[in-house]
Amino acid sequence: MTGLPAQTAPAVKEALGGGPEEQGPTGKGWWHSDAGEATRRNLGLIGVLAGLIVIGIITQPELYGRDGWWITNVWAILKLGATVGVVAVGMTFVIIGGGIDLSVGAIIALAGVWSTTVATQEFGAAGMIFTALAVGLGVGLVNGFLISYGRLVPFIATLAMLVAARGLAAQISNKQTQRTENQTINSIAADSWLGVPILVYILAAVVIAGWILLNRTTFGRRTVAIGGNVEAARLAGINVRLHTMMLYALAGLCCGIGAIMLTSIGTSAQAAMATNYELDAIAAVIIGGTLLSGGRGTIVGSLLGVIIFSTITNLFTLNALSTEVQNMVKGGIIVVAVLIQQFRFNSVSQFFKRNRITTAS
Repeated sequence: MTGLPAQTAPAVKEALGGGPEEQGPTGKGWWHSDAGEATRRNLGLIGVLAGLIVIGIITQPELYGRDGWWITNVWAILKLGATVGVVAVGMTFVIIGGGIDLSVGAIIALAGVWSTTVATQEFGAAGMIFTALAVGLGVGLVNGFLISYGRLVPFIATLAMLVAARGLAAQISNKQTQRTENQTINSIAADSWLGVPILVYILAAVVIAGWILLNRTTFGRRTVAIGGNVEAARLAGINVRLHTMMLYALAGLCCGIGAIMLTSIGTSAQAAMATNYELDAIAAVIIGGTLLSGGRGTIVGSLLGVIIFSTITNLFTLNALSTEVQNMVKGGIIVVAVLIQQFRFNSVSQFFKRNRITTAS
């Protein structure tokens, strides 16, 4: 921390992760420390997922009793959440960095429509994939530029992009559904390899790449630093504006990948595709433990959040329950997750200890 004011150094250390001495009271076990919070939360999410499976077995025992049906249903759940899962990876980086992106659904629609125009399809599968990725990356860069250098609030900038991208997608497609004639693109959602759907492979590849980028690179550490304390990150020498723009570019790139996946699923693209995907992605990220204020989050947690929501959708479909009830349940889960973030305790014993102190006083 050479060259920084003495009072500033602790803040910079905290933003960049600090050392063991900054992470909590001396003698505090790893499990009860901040470092173990992600593991505790992920185990809790796995417990919720197990509970949903138990509910499914109880409500539909004849289905779960069929030979091989459960593995088929697992792949169906993962395919259902694959596109949102890819988008959620990009959203995780944005939110950890202290931002928000409301335009991801519209970016998917724009990338999907642009990549399925007659002119683009003439270039084959490679041209369609390149177009979708380029459009997603380009729109993400525009979002990042407006927020970083235009100094617009992320909520306003991405909300404006949501409207603009949907409008441009409708203009390009003339408000019509554009069919995909390319069999390579269509086969992405239909085919499997070694019994595993290709969509699941794509999701796994993006999740693994996102995990490595967040946890094993300077880019990931800088993302956490910026979300935790922007001023401290700036004093530590991080180019906050450029990095923030790159975060939104990464989210846009994930949307480009999602556009190809969703186009393959429907063998078509239209301006209304991926409606409410921004809400699904944000909800999954929050459920996964990423703080809305930034500075903390995990890729694994976001993936578990996506799987939980996909499992709920699958469970409601199997039991022929209405979408309205499903949305109410999802809304309740989001509220509970945010409340847990605001009123979390490092351990149950600490909770009871605080209650005893309050009662005694």
